[in-house]
This record gives sequence, structure tokens and C-alpha cells, in this order.
Amino acid sequence: FSTQGVSFVISVLLARILSPSDYGVVGMIGIFMAIAQTFINSGFGSALIRKKDCTDEDYSTAFYFNVVVGVVCYLILFFSAPLIAEFFNTPILKDIVRVLSINLFLGSLTIVQTAKLTAAVDFKSQAKISLVATIGSGCIGLLMAYNGYGVWSLVYQSVSSSLVSTILFWLVTKWRPLRSFSKQSFKYLFGFGSKILASSLLHTIYCNLTTIIIGKFYTPKDLGYYTRGENLAQLPSSNLTGILQSVTYPILAKIQDDDTRLISVYRKYIRLTSMVIFFGMFLMAALSEPLILTLLTDKWQNSVIFLQVFCFAYMFDHINQLNLNILYVKGRSDLVLRLEVIKKTISISMIVAAIPFGVLAICFSRALYTQIAVIINTYYTGKLFGLGYLAQVRDFIKYLLFSFIAVLPAFLLSFTSLSSIVILAIGGCSAFLFYWLLVRKDECFVELLSLVLKRRK
Repeated sequence: FSTQGVSFVISVLLARILSPSDYGVVGMIGIFMAIAQTFINSGFGSALIRKKDCTDEDYSTAFYFNVVVGVVCYLILFFSAPLIAEFFNTPILKDIVRVLSINLFLGSLTIVQTAKLTAAVDFKSQAKISLVATIGSGCIGLLMAYNGYGVWSLVYQSVSSSLVSTILFWLVTKWRPLRSFSKQSFKYLFGFGSKILASSLLHTIYCNLTTIIIGKFYTPKDLGYYTRGENLAQLPSSNLTGILQSVTYPILAKIQDDDTRLISVYRKYIRLTSMVIFFGMFLMAALSEPLILTLLTDKWQNSVIFLQVFCFAYMFDHINQLNLNILYVKGRSDLVLRLEVIKKTISISMIVAAIPFGVLAICFSRALYTQIAVIINTYYTGKLFGLGYLAQVRDFIKYLLFSFIAVLPAFLLSFTSLSSIVILAIGGCSAFLFYWLLVRKDECFVELLSLVLKRRK
């Protein structure tokens, strides 16, 4: 959370200096970087975490494979840079792609180190590394933006963050690869990881497909508004979901053979995360306009509607991710792949159908798809564990309703003539107060509060 807080402050300061077009230019190549990074991981990190008796030979095999893939991906993007720039009719992309691609090689050097720390449930070390990298790279980005480097501020911020993270991961873990590559180990890791790779690839293409479409058919400024709204919506949801996924996966993996306990812990995660995420997303949607006007100035006002729609799109992300997590834990990456094929076929069809109706229609299609994804993702959870869609809805529905009721006064305040700062202050405080009154006797809230207080002592 400290890392996300620092990252948020830096992103706000950068957004106040840079233009929506600067963010749009970087957003154009997001899909190429994301796809390459998915290939580099190849699901080997998850395979290493799930395997109970990992050896140095397993780690070394995964390391050498990831590095080779990282080098190949870098070279492909390096030589494809002119074609990418021509496709988007944006010449500066040629140099940007070649510099940003360095991140791919640097990322391939830390897959094993991250897996080792995650398997050991050592998130404290990872948080420290991430925090240092975020602060250091943020200072570089802000300094460059202040001195007029424009879009290059975002590029070098990203590369410097990867470089610092790589160095610190190697210093902290002190793990070094053996001079060996095991075919048997590779066969196991690839057998499990390849299905994760395929499903992750589909998900990555889906998540970044809209940037290609908007970048090709609309302006960089349109893409800048779209990505800014999406990035802000991701802060309370996707970041918490990402942290949750990293933490829950190794924990659930340790109890993978005890179905009763596994489902009990899983349902608790659903309730706890829903209690926090639903409220956060509803509150951000309700106060989106004064939030953007206060933090980013009125030059970003067109991104308000995108932020509001994406808040509803990402509101259920944690439900989707936890359902996939439990399938991974049980070694059923084949089922995850099957679900991804079905979901992405539906989603891509919806996005393509929305293109003629504008950028906002594409955004709405993403929000609608999220609801469809929840229904599809819970199919196998219901079939294997008797915990289907309706059962999970019963676990989280009250938090959804409580959150909506609590933020309603804050939303109504946004229609008044009060200043943005006053609306944020009064709306935020009232929402927290009303939500506390609604959940204060809830079992999950009491348990969470007691754990926090116990931890502080």
C-alpha cells in the first residue's frame, strides 16, 4: 500500500505536468510490451510457487529459459519498432519502443527471485524493493517532465524502475543460478506453465486490445483520456487484487489437498476483499469529477466519464481473480485456459461491435463484459466445489448494497455548487461514516478490525 500510495502521488504530479497526448503515445505500445512480458513469464513463476519440492535445478532451468525468451522478445520489438511507428502513424514510437523494450530483458532476470520470495510468503522484501524503485524512478520521471522532456519522462521512469528493481532483487535474494539446465524440470514447468501462458496471453491481448483500436482509429488525446480513467480505476481494485493474488496463491497452495479448509479460506477472502473493494470503487465513482479536477486539473476533465465506467468494470475483478486462483491451486490450468478462450471470444466480439459508436462505447463494453466474466468464471468453482455464482453472490451482495447506500450522499454532493475540495472532504467523510455504521457489527469487519489492532500492538 505504501508503494501504491507513492506511485499514485507521482502519477498525479506527472499528469499535472504532461499532456493527455503524452500518455496516449505510451499507451499505444502497451499491448506489445504486455504480450512480450507474458511470454517471458510463461507461467513458470506460478509453476515454481505451486511445486512443493523445488530444487536449485528447477530454479536454474526456469531462469535460463526466461532470459532467452527475454532476449528474443527484445530483439523482435527492436527490429519491429519502425513497423509499429508506421502502423500508428507516430514516428516517435520507433525510438520509444526500442528504449522501453529494455524492460523485457530486465524483467526476465527477476522471475525466479520473485517466485522464491512469493513461495516463502516474503512480501515484506518485495514491498521494500518496489517502494525504493518507485521513489527513485518517480524522481527521475518528475525531474525530466519538469525540464520539458515530455513523453520521454514516462519512458525513462519505467526503465529506471525496472533497473533498480532488478538490482535489488539480486541483492536481497542472494540466489545464483547453477550451470545446468534440466530437461525433466523444463518438461514439468512447461507442462503446467504453458496453459497459464496461453490463458494469460488471451487475457493480456484482451486488456490491451482497446489501446490498439483507440490508437489506430482515434487520436492520442482520446487514448490519453481513456487510459487515465482506466489507470485511476485500477488503483483501489487491480492493485489490491494483484496484492491479494500474490498473497493468497502460495497460502492456498499449501492447503490444496484439504478441500474443506480451502473453500472456507477462499470464501473468507471473497467477503473481506468485497467489503473493501466495493466501497472503494463506489466512492471513487461518486467523487470522480471533483477528484480529477482537484488532482489533475480541468485539462483531464474528459476522463471523468471513463473513470466512472471503469470503476464499475473493475469492481468485480477480485471475484474473477480468486475464482481463477483456486483452479490454479488445484492444478487445473487447463480449465482456466478453456474459460479464457470462451470469455475472450465474447469480449473481443463486444469490443469490435462497439468501435463504430466511439471510445465511450468501447469503455461500456468492457464494463458489461466484467459481469459476464463473473458468471463464466464461477462455473467450474460451482461444479468442483459446490460454490457457484449464486452462492458467491450471497457472500458479497450485502457489501455491494452497503457501499452503494453509503456513497449516495457523496454522489449527490457532486451536483452542488460547492468547490471540488469541499465536496471531496465532506463526501469522503460522510461515506466512511455511513459505511462504518452499516458494517460495524459485520463478522468480517469485526475480525479484520481485531486483526489490525492486534497487529499494531
